[in-house]
Amino acid sequence: MKKIFSWLSVVVVVGISIFFISTQRVNAPVITQDVSLPSQTVASSDIVNTSLEMIEVISPLPNSALVSPLTITGRARGPWYFEASFPIELRDANNVLIAKTVAQAQGDWMTEDFVPFTATLTFPLQPAGSQGMLTFKNDNPSGEPQNSMMFDVPVVF
Repeated sequence: MKKIFSWLSVVVVVGISIFFISTQRVNAPVITQDVSLPSQTVASSDIVNTSLEMIEVISPLPNSALVSPLTITGRARGPWYFEASFPIELRDANNVLIAKTVAQAQGDWMTEDFVPFTATLTFPLQPAGSQGMLTFKNDNPSGEPQNSMMFDVPVVF
């Protein structure tokens, strides 16, 4: 009986581990430019790309200082959208929601290719130098956790 309980415990722990690993956020954007240098034009080197290769954020870049209203631009593959939009959330360092908005596709989103998006986010003044996170979520009308994807860009205020 103890052997069965031990094996059952191992199976449960492995199952829970697999669940948590499969639902983790993408938190490590690959930065393809020196973000300390301002950029006037957008070139392919000015894009932050996720390891999932589903969404590329042009602005804001990681650790950018945000001011409201914030213009957000980038491109995402068609499956990231639903009805040509997807949600974006701004949270503080304590993970408290500050503001949210909806990004709109700037072209035909019914494709596997990248489609440009834009959004405007208005948010209340935050303490100078405080940190936050801009979270890009795929639009997931099914509500199924296995269909959820998100991409975080760290920011400062």
